[in-house]
Amino acid sequence: MREQIKTAAVNHLQGLIDKHKMNLELMLSNPVAVAEHPDFLETFEGELEKVAHYEDMLKVAMGL
Repeated sequence: MREQIKTAAVNHLQGLIDKHKMNLELMLSNPVAVAEHPDFLETFEGELEKVAHYEDMLKVAMGL
C-alpha cells in the first residue's frame, strides 16, 4: 500500500508539473492568448512558481 500511495502522489505531481510547463510553453509561443491578463510577466512568474513548488514536492515524495 505504501508504494501505491507514493506512486499515485508522484504521478499526480508529475502531471501538475507537466500542466504548468505546458502553460509556460503556450505563453511563450503565443503571448496574445493571455490577453485577459494585463501583466504577462506576473502571470508567467506565477506559472514558474507553480512548477518550482511541485518539483520540490516531487523531490520530497521520491525521497520517502
